[in-house]
Amino acid sequence: MIELEIAQKQRLTLSPRMIQCMEVLQMTAQELLEYVEVSLQENPVLECQDFYDTPVEETGLQQELAWLESTDLQNKDYYCQDLAEDTNPLQRCADRSGQEELYDHLMTQLNELGLDGEIALCAKAFVASLDRNGRLEEELSDLARELGCSEEMAKQALLVIQSLEPAGVGARNLSECLRLQLLRQDPVDELAVRIVEGHLDALAKSRYGWLSQTLHTSLDRILGACALIRSLNPRPGLDFEADGEDTLYIIPDISVVDVHGHLEVLTNRRLFPTLKISSYYSRLLKESDDSQVQSYLTDKFRQAKWTIRAVDQRWNTLMACTKCLVEEQKGFFRGDIHNLKPLTLSDVARLVGLHESTVSRAIRGKYLQCAMGTYPMSYFFSRRLGPVSGNKVSSSDSAKALLKRFINSEDKHKPLSDEKLCQLMEEEGCILSRRTIAKYRDELGIPNTVARRKRK
Repeated sequence: MIELEIAQKQRLTLSPRMIQCMEVLQMTAQELLEYVEVSLQENPVLECQDFYDTPVEETGLQQELAWLESTDLQNKDYYCQDLAEDTNPLQRCADRSGQEELYDHLMTQLNELGLDGEIALCAKAFVASLDRNGRLEEELSDLARELGCSEEMAKQALLVIQSLEPAGVGARNLSECLRLQLLRQDPVDELAVRIVEGHLDALAKSRYGWLSQTLHTSLDRILGACALIRSLNPRPGLDFEADGEDTLYIIPDISVVDVHGHLEVLTNRRLFPTLKISSYYSRLLKESDDSQVQSYLTDKFRQAKWTIRAVDQRWNTLMACTKCLVEEQKGFFRGDIHNLKPLTLSDVARLVGLHESTVSRAIRGKYLQCAMGTYPMSYFFSRRLGPVSGNKVSSSDSAKALLKRFINSEDKHKPLSDEKLCQLMEEEGCILSRRTIAKYRDELGIPNTVARRKRK
């Protein structure tokens, strides 16, 4: 007798197009320039449309920006240099042709493994999500949900990534990165593994005696294990960065300008080549009777459209996130640089209607230029403090700014103690513990009371 049953299963729905969009979304401005250059070289159907070739009707805002540019004496020489040079922004891109990227290195290894289709797609998506250190910062469950795969498959894909070279790539934290490197060694130093799994803080503080007592082993063995751990590479991805011989300048993706009291968000897209479909190859596809030519061009047209859409989606997502960020941090952009509201990725994701991981990719490595300077977009996200009195200081960045102000104005011969700083902060509506004050001092690079005291 045949029994019928209904079962609900999850299947991976990630497509190559989705992977491409994820990769382009998290590209920095420099990486986007290089990506566009490579796309133009590899796909004859793509052409670079010069921004200045397209007549654009000047709006009031554009006229204002032109006026600001013409009257900016500080940067006048740079504008003249830009006009004298080739207008192709790719010419100013640092040459990294001799340096293999971490992404390319890992993708080559993945292709050689010949993995099953679904796991291969998932693993490639994880490679695209790694940061410059080779770490996977996002939660595995969030990635699995975004990719439409089960957590079990996500774990399998992560194990594949962590088996690649360099050792330690794909780790989710420092402890896991060091452990992965130790497990590659023969023989494996089990004591060193135990230390990186549960006692990294003690190692950082050189508490060798405490480690010896806690792990019930000799001091010599502890010293040997710690020396081995210190010889490991905590950031394996950085080995694939450029040598630093060429200076790479920050290219802001977004500009925020105050025009007659209204904050305008502008993309700096004009600094990047605009991609378009070649009219010559479009005509050739219609007129050619050769089946091989038609097959080749059809494939290239599909790739070209995906590339253009991925780049457009990057700018649209970045613009949406920035508009939300500017709306939430109006005080900062109107001149009060110490007025950063508590703001998290989940807050922006909820307001914009995107997944938190998408917002994370959109702002990663991106820079914003405004009247106060150029800032990484991550600068505008600040954690909310716990108890706050009077709602005066509610974020960690605001608290640090207030703490720095108190220390800068103190009597250098009688510097304020952490306890006294706690009291002053509380009077301003910011209730913090002495331990938190000390932590913020360390993060700001400010020494303790004894080190700050000047002798008469």
